[in-house]
Amino acid sequence: MRIIVSARHSEIPDELRERAEQQLAKLEKLAHRPMTAEVVFDADHGSRIVELRLTNARGKPKIASAEAPDFSTALDRAVAKLKTQLSRDPRRPARRAPADNG
Repeated sequence: MRIIVSARHSEIPDELRERAEQQLAKLEKLAHRPMTAEVVFDADHGSRIVELRLTNARGKPKIASAEAPDFSTALDRAVAKLKTQLSRDPRRPARRAPADNG
């Protein structure tokens, strides 16, 4: 999956960029054939907004956004929203129970 991280009207530290990439890599396991993921950090009049957009091979893209006083909290909230959307998707990969070798 290709991950694109961008910022509007602000600069983001490299640590936050890496954290966003790590969290989206974890969400990749829940998605059905993910192609690209975009993270947009935006600072607007004192509030920090993070928007996540996950595009699958087929189907509608999953979009989640969150607003908070800082980018880190907004990222966590947006990831939680996207995780909820992905867990409700009927095409998500099935969880396999561990094999009972007894």
